[in-house]
Amino acid sequence: MLNRKFSQLLVSLIIVFALLTPGLLVAQQKPQGSSSKGTTRDGKPIPGTSSVGRRPGRSREITSIEEDFQEALRVVEDHYIEGSKVDYNSVYKSSITGMLRSLDPHSNYFDREEYEELKADQRSEYSGIGASIQSYLIGDQADTYITATFENSPASRAGLRFGDRIISVGDECGTHSRCQPVDDAKMTGKSSIEVRDKIRGPRGSVVRLTVSRASNGRIETILITRQAVPQPSVPDAYMIGPGIGYVDMTRGFNYTTTEELQMALEELHSRGMTSLVLDLRNNPGGFLDQAIQVAETFLPAGQLILTQKGRNGLRDNAPKSRNASPDLTPLVILINESTASASEIVAGAMQDHDRALIVGKTSFGKGLVQSIIPLEQGALTLTSAKYFTPSGRLIQRDYSNGKLYDYYTRGGVLHSQKTEKPSGPEKHTDTGRAVFGGGGITPDEDSEPRPVSLFQRRLVSPIFAFSRELVNQRIRGFDSYKIQGPIDFEHVLERTEFPITDALFNAFKEFAVAQSGLKATAAQLDNNRVFIAQQLRFNLACAAYGRVMAERVLILSDDPQVTKAVDMLPRARDLASSALHGK
Repeated sequence: MLNRKFSQLLVSLIIVFALLTPGLLVAQQKPQGSSSKGTTRDGKPIPGTSSVGRRPGRSREITSIEEDFQEALRVVEDHYIEGSKVDYNSVYKSSITGMLRSLDPHSNYFDREEYEELKADQRSEYSGIGASIQSYLIGDQADTYITATFENSPASRAGLRFGDRIISVGDECGTHSRCQPVDDAKMTGKSSIEVRDKIRGPRGSVVRLTVSRASNGRIETILITRQAVPQPSVPDAYMIGPGIGYVDMTRGFNYTTTEELQMALEELHSRGMTSLVLDLRNNPGGFLDQAIQVAETFLPAGQLILTQKGRNGLRDNAPKSRNASPDLTPLVILINESTASASEIVAGAMQDHDRALIVGKTSFGKGLVQSIIPLEQGALTLTSAKYFTPSGRLIQRDYSNGKLYDYYTRGGVLHSQKTEKPSGPEKHTDTGRAVFGGGGITPDEDSEPRPVSLFQRRLVSPIFAFSRELVNQRIRGFDSYKIQGPIDFEHVLERTEFPITDALFNAFKEFAVAQSGLKATAAQLDNNRVFIAQQLRFNLACAAYGRVMAERVLILSDDPQVTKAVDMLPRARDLASSALHGK
């Protein structure tokens, strides 16, 4: 009986916001008046119970549900075992989130703090110290370590180095130099995400980090003033072969994406680029207008980029390229299962117009457009339209079963890496090639990523631990690998740097076999030499030149999808030429 009662209460919480929300979305009205019963027993206002956005003819229905909502909270206060400790903001947030989750997987609610973080992400920045951190299991203890700092960041200026272990973080320190921390939280055993969230905070505030120095084990406490840390959406661009440019666009579409891309293209052209690999793998999407402008960079004037269809004709749009002098460099685009939303708009437009060849794995399949609607205490991201590629494909995957895990993992496809067959109707590109919707962008050339075994995942922590010892001159006979100074952000990594010689590999084997938790044999390590060498070089490059430069190790060390992309460039050139000349 009690369980049924609380089920009814939960339904009341969700329904009331479902009925109140339409007025907020259409008119952006502020609350006008409130219900006379819109308070709890101790006189606190109940979030969401004001008479907002009521449609004609629905007042009685809304009033009835408002009263049920208020009664529901009072029953919770009177009968729930900890009713006196009810967090009304949590109730408000969970009820709205539950309502939106019943609509589609991408409509969402952000409280005030989350909304500020969302806006910072959209500005390609966040408020923090500017360091990459990662959790590793060394021995029997899981800790979070500094792996790199960013150029001109507070962390870099504070002297944090590769391998420094984070022991504790002060939540709030104040902004003056004689700060007294509030709640110094121990970070041992915490995930890197938990540590990250603890380190981040309001711009101008001070965070207190207690670290164990990788160089000498000394315990130090450092006060760092949080600042806006840039997160470029095009972190790197370089030549990966004679005449072949590579642009890393894996981080999302933000306010400055198109500008960053155009700067990267200009730089690559100055270096003699005649063909291009654009990497959209793991790109989660972002601003629609930026996706349109990125596509416009490569598409001639007049070519359709997408068709957007909203409710009752609202938000309908069919933008076309206005670029009279597009970049016509032969183009291959890399995608994978985590390429989503705005990045799929770019890939779909390039594929439908035969402007680029698509290589990799079928993309995520998000064809819904969200509008951000600010509220008094946060914001909604509400699905307001669907988009179709130029050929008419709707790439949105089915979400009708309501199971978020299945939706975000394709029912396990992301874990099995098996290829899904397209389920949508057949459409055609400009040159008549068949393409399909119904579940993401299917690549023109399927290419598997570099496989990573369970044993290799277990090797990541020992490799980091060995690298930490190596750069601090604690591996006998390898003094030339010592790296203890600040990161040289101006250095360009050479393919010959940090060679993993037989002697160094044997030193790692000896180190790894001695790790009690790994339980690895020398033969197992020999069988994984390529992976170990790659990861060692990556760590060493992080310590010396920073994370962005270190990523080049992974791209240039026989990434099979990048290799396939390079192999496909002649075909991409022929395809684009045929489309341009109407053949």
